[in-house]
Order: sequence, then C-alpha cells, then structure tokens
Amino acid sequence: MVKLRLKRCGRKQRAIYRIVAIDVRSRREGRDLRKVGFYDPIKNQTYLNVPAILYFLEKGAQPTETVHDIFKKAEFFKELKMNQNKNELK
Repeated sequence: MVKLRLKRCGRKQRAIYRIVAIDVRSRREGRDLRKVGFYDPIKNQTYLNVPAILYFLEKGAQPTETVHDIFKKAEFFKELKMNQNKNELK
C-alpha cells in the first residue's frame, strides 16, 4: 500500500518536510516513489504538485492525517471538487 506522508529534511531545529508517495513498510527517511510537494512549518510555505498527487490518490494512495490537514489548509480538496464539477459539465 502507498501512502502520502512527510519525509523530514533540513538541519536541527530548522526542519522542512517533503511530501512523498512512499510504501507503507518503508521508514520515514526511506526511499520514496516520488516527491509530490514540500511543507515548511517555519515559513508556513507549502508547494503541492497537484497532478502527481491526483495520480497517486486515483491509484489508491492514502494521505496520513498530517498530510490531509496540509491539503485541507492549502484548499486542495476545493480545487479537486471544482475540477470534478467542470468535468461533469462537459
């Protein structure tokens, strides 16, 4: 099973996190399948590669609670619903 979860990077006391698609059995800093974004809690910045995230979600990947909260804060699901509504109208 694949999960979308955080991978810690940066130095001590200045952590930044990559949002990665990774196998459930891998450890936190293990080898990821693909990087799909990053989150910097200090500067409160987020970058999301939306097409890559959608690809993994369609294949059945599950975001962790923290990643789900980051998506919610970035209004990712609102964009997703708007895109689905546009596709239904066509």
